[in-house]
Amino acid sequence: MRTAVYVRVSTARQAQAQTIDQQLDRLRVHLQAQSTTLDDSAIFRDDGQSGATLNRPGLDRLRDAVRAGEIDRVLITDPDRLSRNYVQMMIVLQELERFGCEVAFLDRPIGRDPHDQLLLQIRGAVAEYERTLIAERMRRGRQMRLRAGSLLPWTRAPYGYRLDPDRPRDPAGVRLEPAEGAVVQQVFARYVEEEASLFGLANHLRALGIASPTGRPHWSSASLRGLLTNPVYTGQVFAGRWRSRPPRIRRSATHPIGCPSTTSVPVPAEQWLLVATVPALVSPALFAQAQAKLAQNRAFARRHNTRYSYLLRALVSCGVCQSSCLCRTIHPGYDYYLCRAKGHPGRSGRAQPCPARYAPAHQLDALVWQDLCALLSEPEQIAAALARAHGGGWLPQDLQARRDQLRKGHRGLVQQVERLTEAYLQGIIPLPEYQRRRRVAEEHLQALAAQAEQLEGQVDRQAQLVGWAGSAEAFCRRV
Repeated sequence: MRTAVYVRVSTARQAQAQTIDQQLDRLRVHLQAQSTTLDDSAIFRDDGQSGATLNRPGLDRLRDAVRAGEIDRVLITDPDRLSRNYVQMMIVLQELERFGCEVAFLDRPIGRDPHDQLLLQIRGAVAEYERTLIAERMRRGRQMRLRAGSLLPWTRAPYGYRLDPDRPRDPAGVRLEPAEGAVVQQVFARYVEEEASLFGLANHLRALGIASPTGRPHWSSASLRGLLTNPVYTGQVFAGRWRSRPPRIRRSATHPIGCPSTTSVPVPAEQWLLVATVPALVSPALFAQAQAKLAQNRAFARRHNTRYSYLLRALVSCGVCQSSCLCRTIHPGYDYYLCRAKGHPGRSGRAQPCPARYAPAHQLDALVWQDLCALLSEPEQIAAALARAHGGGWLPQDLQARRDQLRKGHRGLVQQVERLTEAYLQGIIPLPEYQRRRRVAEEHLQALAAQAEQLEGQVDRQAQLVGWAGSAEAFCRRV
């Protein structure tokens, strides 16, 4: 029986404290008592990964290996190491058992008895409750420290400030950085001048050779806006200026809606929490002038121009660099979708402009509209597309990425075998060593092939696709 182990810790601090090594030591002792050896390739670990999500590299590799038939038994110290979400835990357990893999827990052995299964479900719910309780306690403790003025709300100092390396979260350890502080003062003073803009500021800083906070030669408008709206430069440190929520719109037509996973929403200034005071770089009056000008310029931004109507506004992305496309009317009747990366480096953030051509808006709008009308009037096209999906003609983006990774791994192993053969023919390595290395490489190739077959099998959803086809036809008739 091929046995593997899975270990996980939630935070980087736990990983540095070697608690994951303690889990491995306990699992090794248990396997040695059963006269079972554990290879390094059979250890799947996640350092600093939360148990509230299934998006973990080590767990993904474990699931892929189980699907490929490489593992018959998985040993874990405790159910909450697998997941701290009850539903996700049951999903993973059912998936592993469906592929013939036995899951065993060291601390709490679970059998096939219905009472044991019920106990496992109860423990999964308790683990989820414990995680929620721990998160709430940490949040309340952090809020208490913020109100007491003993904790900074950020781990990285804003541009113009430095933190005490011995006390990185202590407000008393914040000090000014003279060179960057002078740049901040210059930015505020220059922006409040008449005819000044964020784009003009970016060009000015670039001409002076001043690098951005991230070390890039070009300052972006977003970086300058964040600098101008940060009240820390008036000497006041606030917490709770932003809150996170799930994304509601797709940032790009070529990326899924869940990337990034959260969206930051500004909180009204009345709800901010004053944490501490630090050395000021600008006066409150100058800061207020900058905020007033930002609000005025925002009202006249191009994105608020509704004079021209574009069917695919905010839906077109560049096919060359994947950047979003802007809508522009050069002259009445000459409308174009153009790649954002074709603009000035200060706006696009790219050193070289994108070589993509302008896309005539009227032609692209008409083409998309015709396709949409044809799709609604001929629902059989949807059924044909779903049939292609059933055959593996298209895959979700995450499965596409995994399939591409498998193909890259396959090409790398093929090149490795070729290099081994060349080394043997040139007499660099002896025949036994060549045979051993080639055998290992061929085993890896077989494992990758099995994983690829399992991956392609995940698109086999015939019954579900048939239901989709029926609902799609009903929707088209209704529209």
